[in-house]
Amino acid sequence: MYLPPDPILDSIDEGVFTVGPDWRISSFNRAAERITGVKREEALGRLCSEVFRASICEHSCALRRTWETGKPVVNATAYILRAGGERIPIRLSTALLRDASGAVTGGVETFQDLSRVEELRKELASRYTFEDIVGRSPAMQRLFETLPWIAASSSTVLIEGASGTGKELFARAIHNLSPRGKKRFVAVNCGALPDTLLESELFGYKAGAFTDARRDKPGRFALADGGTILLDEIGDVSPAMQTRLLRVLQERVIEPLGAVEPVKIDVRVIAATNKDLAALVREGKFREDLYYRIRVIHLRLPPLRERREDIPLLVERIVAWLNRLQGRNIAGVSEAALARLMEHDYPGNVRELENILEQAFVLCRGDWIELHHLPPELRPPAEPSAGEGLNLKAAERRLILAALDRHKGNRTQAARELGIDPSTLYRKLKALESERKIS
Repeated sequence: MYLPPDPILDSIDEGVFTVGPDWRISSFNRAAERITGVKREEALGRLCSEVFRASICEHSCALRRTWETGKPVVNATAYILRAGGERIPIRLSTALLRDASGAVTGGVETFQDLSRVEELRKELASRYTFEDIVGRSPAMQRLFETLPWIAASSSTVLIEGASGTGKELFARAIHNLSPRGKKRFVAVNCGALPDTLLESELFGYKAGAFTDARRDKPGRFALADGGTILLDEIGDVSPAMQTRLLRVLQERVIEPLGAVEPVKIDVRVIAATNKDLAALVREGKFREDLYYRIRVIHLRLPPLRERREDIPLLVERIVAWLNRLQGRNIAGVSEAALARLMEHDYPGNVRELENILEQAFVLCRGDWIELHHLPPELRPPAEPSAGEGLNLKAAERRLILAALDRHKGNRTQAARELGIDPSTLYRKLKALESERKIS
């Protein structure tokens, strides 16, 4: 039996769901929809373990423990996997439901999203790891596998990728996972400053080095001593600055402006660029010796169009972030809007996706971002006819078949990549086979 929506429960910020003796969900409030990413209509009647995928479900289900002992669980911590695979930290409590005679008729679980608390904790500690980088596509998984090994070394790293692919986030993750993680991470945008300013910014200066130099100023290399420096957009630096950087990498010393003696430094260098440095070397615009100095370890970050499997997960993460930032409670993106987002090529990569969703937030006054909330260039010019364009089922079919192809038909490995249970993948494949027979 399903309980009708309760206006009071729908108005609170905590997720609430109830189950009957068969462990099937009988009620599901609006906050539960938002936190889990599952709509009420989809949750009702399903086993709670299928919908509320918590880290304690399999081995230590809090609600089952309450059912067996009669004792409530209060403020236990766990994490759940949202519908798109995103990991959300929660705090939960459980209790039994009884009728007028005192007989147990079911159970209730309340839970609170702790994502904002976790974000604040990380902001205070200024620590980010590869777990904060969203991606379950094969290209991203390969990067995740190598990242801890790269972090453990002291070698110089070159990160290449288009603007908006998260180069600085990867650099921060490498630093924070490394033995230097407790020291400073210093980022410098080399393309934003002319040579004269970049030189003093990187190497610092001594008092009296020039007219306005009234006191010593340490450069970014000195500030990063013992830690890591990110030389972002290194492909934009001049030949003269390339020469100076080469000496720093070769001799591990810097010369502040006006200094008499060079200063030794212990800094790990990570360079990043949105340009093809190998092509610049061939054209004579970038020093070959510097190129090989910074390219000891090479990471290429794929553009978003090459990892479309990550788009639903990114959308969930961005929507959650915008909800916290703007104090909103938007549940997510509609199927039609998500299908359109899956089609787009994103020349601006993840940053463009963030901007698209931020604009949609401004226009959306309801619970779900719909197709008409997206920017005009992403909306269809007219209502598509039947079979025209890519709907969500077609996008899902494409992702499933691509995953199976990559894993040579191995359903278990394909399901793991897609972030779903193998039984769910089997059910979806049966549905796809039925659609083919009907058509």
